[in-house]
Amino acid sequence: MPVLHKLFSLTLTTSALALSYAAPQTARAGIEACGDIHVEAEASCRVEVEGGCTALCEPPRLEAQCAAELYADCEGQCSASASVDCTASCQSDCVASCEVDPGSFDCSASCNADCQGSCDAQCGGDSECRASCEATCSAGCDSRCSGTPPSAACEARCEASCEGSCDAQASLDCQVDCQAGGFVDCEADLQGGCEAQCQRPEGALFCDGQYVDAGNNLRECVAALEAQLDIEVEGYAEGSCAGGQCSGEAGGSVSCAVDRGSESGWAWGAGLFILGFAGLTRRRLA
Repeated sequence: MPVLHKLFSLTLTTSALALSYAAPQTARAGIEACGDIHVEAEASCRVEVEGGCTALCEPPRLEAQCAAELYADCEGQCSASASVDCTASCQSDCVASCEVDPGSFDCSASCNADCQGSCDAQCGGDSECRASCEATCSAGCDSRCSGTPPSAACEARCEASCEGSCDAQASLDCQVDCQAGGFVDCEADLQGGCEAQCQRPEGALFCDGQYVDAGNNLRECVAALEAQLDIEVEGYAEGSCAGGQCSGEAGGSVSCAVDRGSESGWAWGAGLFILGFAGLTRRRLA
């Protein structure tokens, strides 16, 4: 998937100014509040608005979201059980890794890392296939790991991790074939939704260049990215600016100055004061 350049931004909050960063971690699974799309923990996520946003609503940028949706459609046709050889091999390596530092072991991250090793061999450079493979791994890992607490012994967490990975790998051929026929229709439908979202005051969310269909739950999706993956979304604010007025959840509004002459793109005035809170947002387009 294409990688967005890191952009400097300040997140508007009710009480403070916070710099936005993406924290590097291990690959993680789908995020339910974000349409179950597969999101890497080191992903760069950004909210885009208006014209520049609409231009991003093209089929190659919709593949990950469509794969998440198509997985659910194909799940009933593609149930398969893990092979004994897969789980035995995975379990041995997993437990050894977990016991090095049990406190930092993450069932879902381990599961996804193991499962996605099959995506390279399965898909090569086929981006739709890759999206289908990652969505299948995410769903399988989520299903198995969600019921296993982080406090469980390494053996229990690794059992869940390996069953999730191996179950998903057993279903990969079926899922990839089943999903392949649905991408064209899904992307056509999703493109319209993406363009509509771009026209909303809050804009549309993209992670590593892939559209995230958060529906009317953008705030919940952003909160989930922060809570589950420690990703702070660039360009996101708890308020909006339109028609020369900025507004936020704390109430009230204030005029905002916009400088269109900067070579780097939009730059908001340095002094925004609002009833109940102060916030400054600066955005540069790479």
